[in-house]
Parts: sequence; structure tokens; C-alpha cells
Amino acid sequence: MGIFRVGKNPKSRFRKHPRRTFLGRIRGYFFAGLLVTAPLGITLWLTWGIITFFDSTVVPLIPPHYNPETYLPVQLPGLGLLLAFVVLVVVGWVAAGLFGRWLVRMSERLLNQMPVVRNVYSAVKQIMETVLAQNANAFRYVVLVEYPRRGIWTMGFVTGNTDGEVKNVVDAELVNVFVPTTPNPTSGFLLFVPKKDLYYLDMTSEEGFKMLVSTGIVTPPDRRPEEKRTTPIIKAGNEALAERSDPPAEVLSNGKISKWRPIEAAESTESAGEPVALDQVDGAEETDDLGPERTVTRS
Repeated sequence: MGIFRVGKNPKSRFRKHPRRTFLGRIRGYFFAGLLVTAPLGITLWLTWGIITFFDSTVVPLIPPHYNPETYLPVQLPGLGLLLAFVVLVVVGWVAAGLFGRWLVRMSERLLNQMPVVRNVYSAVKQIMETVLAQNANAFRYVVLVEYPRRGIWTMGFVTGNTDGEVKNVVDAELVNVFVPTTPNPTSGFLLFVPKKDLYYLDMTSEEGFKMLVSTGIVTPPDRRPEEKRTTPIIKAGNEALAERSDPPAEVLSNGKISKWRPIEAAESTESAGEPVALDQVDGAEETDDLGPERTVTRS
């Protein structure tokens, strides 16, 4: 049995470190094996499920005299997936041509005349264009935003700059930020946030989604230089609120936030600019509204 000392006192007693039992070692080996085989097993299971889905859906559509499995004694796994890929490439090639563009316009005009189908088609088309189109800015940046209140930070993804009526009615440069829910990132909230209130993280969007889906269990490493890792950029607590005040406030020794004395209260003091706590001024009320928002820029 191993032994270890408890506490920093040199006179502290030594205690014996209990050995792991046989069942404890078996349990440790089991979880170690699960950690190694689970990602590989789930990946293979999902891959095989996708291949089986396309094979069972696409292969029956092939005429028997064109189906290579008709002349072979075994089935060809992945034949349906390969055929679907070839068909999509051919359709894209045709749609890029003059005749293909005319055919797409005629099809859209026909679908737009159908009351229910046109709404579904337009919504699906916009979603697919957003996800699959060559948009370099969509979901490219991972940001921190104070949501749902100050002092609580939420991770979101920049989907683009705010345009249209929302941009015109707000006197600020807004950015579209999608805040997904966890562990299901397919739902979430769309926020229009001033660009100055965002902090851009160095992690990639893939790492951000992994962190969300795993509910924070999988955390990407901080790849910034060592001097930046040891120096926080965003202040929290009363110091952050004091910096946002206009004029700037001060954090007193008792932890409370001070404001400059009003003129009525300053007349009875030696210095009119002496900072005091709000509860020391008659008629003053403590509030969280301390003026302009904090400006956060990417270093």
C-alpha cells in the first residue's frame, strides 16, 4: 500500500492510500475501452447508416438491365451513394448552363403559383443558399456576447452584417449573431448585437460547435501566445461596470460602485469631485445602468 501526507503541517499524520479493488480496476478498464471504441464505433455506425439509406433508396430506381448488381453474385455497398453524387454533379452542370438556368426559372415560376408549395420552396431555398453557398462570412467567426444580461457571457456565431429595416432603425453598426441551444444546435436565437459589444474568439466554428454539442465537456485549447493567455481582456464584476459608466465610476474598498457626487451633495464636502458610494448620498439610488456599453475589440 502507498502512503501520503495530509496537510502542510510537518507533524501531520501519514495516512495509507487504499488500493483499488479488483472491481475498481475492471470498471476503470471498461471506461477506458469505452472511451477508445465509442467514437470509432459511432462514426462507423453513422457512415454505414448513410450508405444503407442511399443504397435502399436509389438502387431500386435503377433499371435491372443497367444495374451492375444484376450481373454480380454480390451486392455493391455504396452504389446508391455514388450514383446520387454523380446525379447531383450532372444536375449542377446542367443548371450552370444557359438551358439549365432557363429551366430553373420556369420551374420557380411554376412553383411560385402554388399557394402552399411556394412558401415551403422559398424557405428551403433560402436555407440551402445560406448553408451551402459560397458565403465566406456565415458561421465563420465565433464570438462572445453578453446575453441574456450583463455579466453572463454566451457563445454565438456571426452570420453576417445586419441589413434592411433593422439596420436603418438602430443608430449602431449591428451584426447578426446566432446563439444556438445546447446540446441541440439546430435551434437557437437570432440576436442583432452592436459590433463594439462583441469579442471575437480565435477558435474555429467547428471547435465552437463541438463545445456546444458537448455542453462544454470538449473545450478547445487556447492557441494564443502565453502572455495573452495570462492577461484577461474582459473584466468582470464591479470593475467592468465602473469602466462602462459615464463619467467613469470608481470601485471603493467595500466593493461598491461609486458615482461623482451631485452638485447639492458636493457643496458640503471639501472636494466636489470626491467619489462616494451611492448609498451615502441622499436621494441617490443604486442602479445597474451606468451609461454606454463597454467596447470590446479583438486583439
